[in-house]
Amino acid sequence: MIIGIPTEIKIEELRVAITPAGVSALTAHGHQVLIEKNAGMGSGITDRQFKAAGATLLKDASAIWERADMILKVKEPLEPEYPLIREGQILFTYLHLAASRPLTEHLIHSGAISIAYETIQLDDGSLPLLAPMSEVAGRLAIQAGAHCLEARNGGKGILLSGASGVPPAKVVIIGAGIVGINACHAAAGMQTQVSIIDINPTRLAYIRDIMKGSVTTIMSNRANIEEEVLGADLAIGAVLIPGAKTPKLVTRDMVKSMEPGSAIVDTSVDQGGVCETTHPTTHDDPTYIVYKVVHYCVANMPGAVPRTSTYALTNSTLSYALELADQGPEPAMARNRALARGLNIYQGKVALKAVGEAFGMDYEEPRF
Repeated sequence: MIIGIPTEIKIEELRVAITPAGVSALTAHGHQVLIEKNAGMGSGITDRQFKAAGATLLKDASAIWERADMILKVKEPLEPEYPLIREGQILFTYLHLAASRPLTEHLIHSGAISIAYETIQLDDGSLPLLAPMSEVAGRLAIQAGAHCLEARNGGKGILLSGASGVPPAKVVIIGAGIVGINACHAAAGMQTQVSIIDINPTRLAYIRDIMKGSVTTIMSNRANIEEEVLGADLAIGAVLIPGAKTPKLVTRDMVKSMEPGSAIVDTSVDQGGVCETTHPTTHDDPTYIVYKVVHYCVANMPGAVPRTSTYALTNSTLSYALELADQGPEPAMARNRALARGLNIYQGKVALKAVGEAFGMDYEEPRF
């Protein structure tokens, strides 16, 4: 199979979908790997390293899209890439289709086999290709929140950890998945006052146990969310429903009632966001202020640390890419149910229930 890796064109997205070790693994299985020149520079990977691993370097992204049987990416295709996607081509990347009807409609019309990293799901419900980036995003959320709380950025001018004789900031984390628990670890490590909200009591009990009581765990309902958000210096949105749009748990009125200079970091923004005042931002212009509350809503947060993110992501995606390349998409998905759950668009139809429901579209889950 011919596998193509174009340069990411999303603003300030410096990750790349493969490492030299990944190239070596694919070529060792007899596949050809095409990589756009300088695609790895933002992650500290040179063309020379890719070439030494067996990749063929091309100057033109369109040539990669034209020749490749499978495209590996990090982020969803953007509008300039839409015309390059062709029928029968495998597109393997983060898609987050529930947040983008235009992309969903284009992939339907393209006839491509669209497999999303974020909806590949093991039988135990875990999301192995979302996990590494969720870990990074959770830890980054606290760094971003600390930045937002600085006075020069419109924040209260408080230090998360406090100081001798000065209490630390109060941080509330909505969602106790991988993002939430990593944000929890980072916030607790800075000795903030941390509370974490979730609908799953078992998950909350687990967090209380591993954090040895240093974190307050709270069951999710509207009243509890409102109370915690209104008292927070920093609120972290960390809710995920695989493949579906994020529920709006933080209302506009809640944001309006927060103290001026408080901050919201919505890591769920790539699926629509947990907050009614959320809209996507970029690393170039990451924050905005609504009702005197600073919002950080970068849709590709792990892109801020591209080297760490690239290697962590490839560690998880490579085995699935090898299955697709070695066996072909249909046999691979027939053998691997986790991979089959990653299928979002197939043969011009929505193949994932959550995406169909997000837009009121018919969907058909293929049986391989």
